[in-house]
Amino acid sequence: MICLRKLEPADLPYLYQWENDAAVWSSADTHNPLSQQDLRDYIGSTTGDIYRDGQLRLIIEESIPGAAQGQHTLGCIDLFDFDARNRKAAVGMYIAPEERGKGVGKKAVQLLEEYAFGFLHLRLLYAVIATDNKACAALYKSMDYSPSSVLKNWTLESDAVIWLKSNEE
Repeated sequence: MICLRKLEPADLPYLYQWENDAAVWSSADTHNPLSQQDLRDYIGSTTGDIYRDGQLRLIIEESIPGAAQGQHTLGCIDLFDFDARNRKAAVGMYIAPEERGKGVGKKAVQLLEEYAFGFLHLRLLYAVIATDNKACAALYKSMDYSPSSVLKNWTLESDAVIWLKSNEE
């Protein structure tokens, strides 16, 4: 069973690996590697309260019944660019390379939507996806997000598309 949970100090090795994966830096607007101390400080300073922090990072985890450790870390998912007044936020996600293509992303977005729409009462979620990221675009399309705007020259590598999902009809 896949679930989302708040960051813990034990997540440092995963975050260090994921944040320093240069292959995804253009998608994440990252420009330089992060140190373990940078990430330790981030984990220590985040409250897990989106209203206080303006963002929320959650770990995507699989519970494994009967396993010695009990959980397997699969990736992380974020709500960021949070706008409380207009009740909207952006979604960002990183799935560990060995876990991609297994439905982890879809389940994580589903759980995040339940929280964002059901508990936080957001009215709009959006994701900015590079036009060459076909797998990510297919995921959001399958989850009823609609392409809204093309962002020309969004990065040096490609254009991007804003995908929107509203819980208002």
